[in-house]
Amino acid sequence: MIKQILDYKGNYDLHRRVLHLTWPVIIANLSLPLAGAVDTAVVGHLPDPAYIGAVALGALIFSTIYWLVGFLRMGTTGFVAQSYGANDQTEIGAAFIRSLVVALSVGGLVIVLQAPIGSVIFWFFEASEQVESHALEYYGIRVWGAVFAMFNLVILGMLFGLQRMRTALILQLLLNGMNIILDLLFVMAFGWGVSGVAAATVISEVTTALVGLGICWNLLRMSPARMAEFQILRRDKLVQLVQVNVNILLRTLCLEIVFIYFMWASARQSDLVLAANAVLMHLLHFLAFGLDGFAHAAEALAGNAYGAKDRARLNRTVAVTLLWSIIVALCFCLVYLLFGNFVIGLMTGIDTVQETAAEYLIWLIIAPFFCVWPFLYDGVYIGMTRTAEMRNCLIISMVLFFVVAFPGSYLFGNHGLWLGVMAFMLARGLLLAIWYRKIEAQVTSPA
Repeated sequence: MIKQILDYKGNYDLHRRVLHLTWPVIIANLSLPLAGAVDTAVVGHLPDPAYIGAVALGALIFSTIYWLVGFLRMGTTGFVAQSYGANDQTEIGAAFIRSLVVALSVGGLVIVLQAPIGSVIFWFFEASEQVESHALEYYGIRVWGAVFAMFNLVILGMLFGLQRMRTALILQLLLNGMNIILDLLFVMAFGWGVSGVAAATVISEVTTALVGLGICWNLLRMSPARMAEFQILRRDKLVQLVQVNVNILLRTLCLEIVFIYFMWASARQSDLVLAANAVLMHLLHFLAFGLDGFAHAAEALAGNAYGAKDRARLNRTVAVTLLWSIIVALCFCLVYLLFGNFVIGLMTGIDTVQETAAEYLIWLIIAPFFCVWPFLYDGVYIGMTRTAEMRNCLIISMVLFFVVAFPGSYLFGNHGLWLGVMAFMLARGLLLAIWYRKIEAQVTSPA
């Protein structure tokens, strides 16, 4: 692996390919918080602060739901990338259609069960009556876009698997750009308030899904005769699809448990620690935006090599994407070391929160060293659809997190909590790297 990482000349074309695939994903990722900021800004100019809380609560509900069903995007990428590597055009189409059927089923279930789902969620959050009233208004409109939002996840997975990152970027810019324009139109011009924000999001999701489906239809050269070849209901493929999706869902739930506990334990210490950790978590999210681009490139390229049963190309892909991930991680370390306090100041003007966040900034300065490995290897495993191993690594790492963080928070306060997060990331990276050596050894290289 070290030799392949250092062999820049021998892997020159692969380096170019990785960078070519990565930059559109990073730009697309950066457009997401911009759209959310505009949602907040437009209602922030309304007379009642309850509107801000309502939109924040409503958006949190849907972002949580769509994060949990992220298997729609990840699973599609893995299956499509492998079929693309095997040059199996028919299976590419079949994998895409199967994922769309799952998205339709899950999205339809959310719409049908919107009343009980909403009741449970709003009971859990215990917002004020005014905030809850506006949030219910937002929820009641936004939920009708569930199917199309899930279609967008599948479309994104399809384009990633085919290494069409620039097309994916265009769709993400369409989604977020239209959302911003309609926000301004519906709320600032028409005065529709919270309903306008929700309607803007739904219209953007529907439009993007329809455009994306048209693009994928053209890429697959769809026709009734072609679709008859897809064998969508092949039992072995359906079983594999369910297994992969369930494993990714369980992995995502474990991640959610870790960070929910982290914030709960932060709140248990004090409101000040909670506020400081919330600010520092934004720095961790920025790091994820930077490293996710290489993880997505690894999904597409590793999945392609794995589908082609090309062990040498698979190892070169992991080596090159890992090298660039490490370079970016080192850049984040340097930026947080030199400008971390400045960034904290941009996110909060409260002196006590700034001082508390600065006290624990050291954990974000070293975080890139711990996060680079699990982020990258997650992409590799998703591309290979080896989700059972990824799930198991996550469960073991989650247990280690609680072993470290639970007593650590009592013995060392907030430093103990952050120590638990770093132990969690380090364990994930080490376990995934060790397991990868076993997996790649089983890949049969072509004659």
